[in-house]
Amino acid sequence: MIHDVIMASLVQRIARQALATFRNAPAVGDEASKAFLENHGKLRSLMSEVRAADLKLVPRRAEDGGAPPAQHPYHRSAPPVTYMHICETDQFSMGVFLLKSGASIPLHDHPGMHGVLKVMYGKVRISCFDRLERPAGGGGALPRAEMGALRRYVLRSTGEYTEESGPCVLSPDRDNLHQIDAVDGPTAFMDILAPPYDPDDGRDCHYYKVLPGEGVKDSEQTEKEVWLMEISQPPEFWCGGEPYPGPEVCL
Repeated sequence: MIHDVIMASLVQRIARQALATFRNAPAVGDEASKAFLENHGKLRSLMSEVRAADLKLVPRRAEDGGAPPAQHPYHRSAPPVTYMHICETDQFSMGVFLLKSGASIPLHDHPGMHGVLKVMYGKVRISCFDRLERPAGGGGALPRAEMGALRRYVLRSTGEYTEESGPCVLSPDRDNLHQIDAVDGPTAFMDILAPPYDPDDGRDCHYYKVLPGEGVKDSEQTEKEVWLMEISQPPEFWCGGEPYPGPEVCL
């Protein structure tokens, strides 16, 4: 057993720790137990260590893929984002997202989910939002039908992450919505979501846009309140699949 622990790949150890962590995750609205917090800390620590080489990822150059197509959103030959599946259980999913130069994963949510994201190469900008209780009024002169899709949110943080950065963490009630932009070239990040998306269990992915006139600029301070509108998946965004080249994970 000791030999197995020593020989286990870092990605295998991360998967085991994710399983131990999220097997006893608190229900939405419940306070996290001491055991969960300790396990989550161990998971964050392991995620801080992982690098592209641990997953046998070769960092890509801008000329390898180029920028995602701005026009012809239904031309599916070159998706702006691809995903490498590593493993999935009822408790969590783990994989790698790869973004081409200039690509973005649009603003989206993670209903009732935890997440841990670690950049493998390149640089990403992550803007995180949280929902506020909807105040009375607001929304300007939008049609009544669209008012129902409006929610008041607060911009919690905007930051840039590289392979040297620690992991970016989200929970059901903190930093649960985010937008991820590739900065200065292609980028890739390892991603753990717990539990996985499952529309049949109330965990579908919803997309949002900041209401016109409330654009969030890099120079703006955080804790800024904005109106977000739920939208369909943007046509310029879609995600393809790629084989995962790294060590096998067994759970």
